[in-house]
Amino acid sequence: MQHSATPADREPSIEPASPYVGGDNAGAPRSRREAKELARRESERERRRSRGQDRAEITHWLATFAVAIVVMLLVRGFLVQSFSVPSGSMEPTLLPGDRILVSRLQRGPSIERGDVIVFDGTGTWGAPAGADTPSSGVKGILKSMASLVSLGSGADYVKRVVGVPGDHVVCCSVDGRITVNGTPVDEPYVYPGNAPSLQPFDITVPEGRIWVLGDHRSSSADSRAHLGSPGGGLIPLDAVVGRAWVRYWPLDRLGGLTPAPTLQQVPKTPSPSP
Repeated sequence: MQHSATPADREPSIEPASPYVGGDNAGAPRSRREAKELARRESERERRRSRGQDRAEITHWLATFAVAIVVMLLVRGFLVQSFSVPSGSMEPTLLPGDRILVSRLQRGPSIERGDVIVFDGTGTWGAPAGADTPSSGVKGILKSMASLVSLGSGADYVKRVVGVPGDHVVCCSVDGRITVNGTPVDEPYVYPGNAPSLQPFDITVPEGRIWVLGDHRSSSADSRAHLGSPGGGLIPLDAVVGRAWVRYWPLDRLGGLTPAPTLQQVPKTPSPSP
């Protein structure tokens, strides 16, 4: 007799497995709303990761900037400093807007006659005519930051050393030249057409001081212009920032600033006998 299959004998029908229950899809969203929520959470996690990476990058750059500032201050304080030439008082050697590097290793007693130097006139000549007045706000902050690598005190001058301690500097000889220790000096660096000086002077440079002039003699408020100032126009050696040794801007005027040989070769005044 042929029996019909009972429910127990039949092969259980296989129902399509739900993609959201068990197996490889365990933990998957059970509805479209849950899928959207899961996607939202994943997007939020990605944004957090991105923000964390941004913060880490910003921290890295801030640390790099801080280290650069410290290194720059150390270099500025002990090795070299940058200055911008503000006027034409040193033409044709230096033009307004030229940028120079000053060696802070060459200062004090190491300064020689003929050197082009930068010195701080705060305690002697004060700020140069036309110097910028202190600014407030953003402009003042930017100028203060710029002063870290450029003009520092606001009373910085660039001049040429014509007399060092012990020198007897006189203007002028019979033929119109400046004499140092009785020796007339040729000055090829003086601005074309300028006389060595139209103002007479007779100075014996005391210990610890120097006598300085601009190369553009008719347009330089130098030691001659400060004969009546404290110190008689002479600059303390300890006010010297350093010797200017190279012009680095503009690039078409790139070059070293060598001391004037005609001044360097003048014999020193003999020391008085004890």
